Amino acid sequence: MPALSQPVPGPATPAASTPQAAAPIAGERLAAVRARGRLQVCMWPEYFAISYRNPRNGALEGIDIDMARALAARLGLPLHFVETNFAEFMDRLERGDCDVAMMAVGVLPARQARVDFSRPTMASPVYGVTSKDGPRITRWEDIDQPGIAVAVAAGTLMEPLMRQTLQRAELVVVSPPNTREAEVQAGRADLFMSDFPYTRRMLLMHDWARIIEPPGRFGETAYAYAVPKGEAAWLAEVDAFVAAAKADGSLAAAAARHGLTPILVRD
Repeated sequence: MPALSQPVPGPATPAASTPQAAAPIAGERLAAVRARGRLQVCMWPEYFAISYRNPRNGALEGIDIDMARALAARLGLPLHFVETNFAEFMDRLERGDCDVAMMAVGVLPARQARVDFSRPTMASPVYGVTSKDGPRITRWEDIDQPGIAVAVAAGTLMEPLMRQTLQRAELVVVSPPNTREAEVQAGRADLFMSDFPYTRRMLLMHDWARIIEPPGRFGETAYAYAVPKGEAAWLAEVDAFVAAAKADGSLAAAAARHGLTPILVRD
């Protein structure tokens, strides 16, 4: 899906009415957010239970949609969502298109080189998703075998993880607007790799999908909110918000509302 700015109902300001400002000088993000008069949040609208546009009504929903609204309320500012994906969100943060990425961003070393992270909100292992009709993969040990094609979404944490893990299978990196599930359904991939929220979407919405459970906590990664590098005051503000949401139970309530309690990080 193309990266588009998308306003939300209520106090959010439509994109057409306010041109994007240039990226603020490093260290001035919090002041720039307040001076602009609205909070701009990067999110990926295909992330079920996290930051998801419901196709039935067009509404945005998920734990990080709820948390973005709570952060805007804490700051006393209108909220504006900026649509992106995992291949592009760091570019958009650096350009100043958004102030924070709230889309269950996995904390990875390559990302830490470019953005800073709040304390984690969730942590998930990596699962496989294949077709019930596909006889080639019935257990985890069947994945890394000659002739098997494993799909991952470009820019997600699964891409470097599976590059390091696979020794015999072929890695298929899927870029938008193509999708991992379409690759499996078309027979170009035998399965795709994803996390707890996305695989639960597959079970709920696709009767052809079968989940391959990982051994132990394979690929477990902490998820947090990402902010531009060198923004200590802004990072402290986002971190304080996460701490408060954990302390008052609002993060746990949002996780329960969206079926994510099993991967919630409570401390």
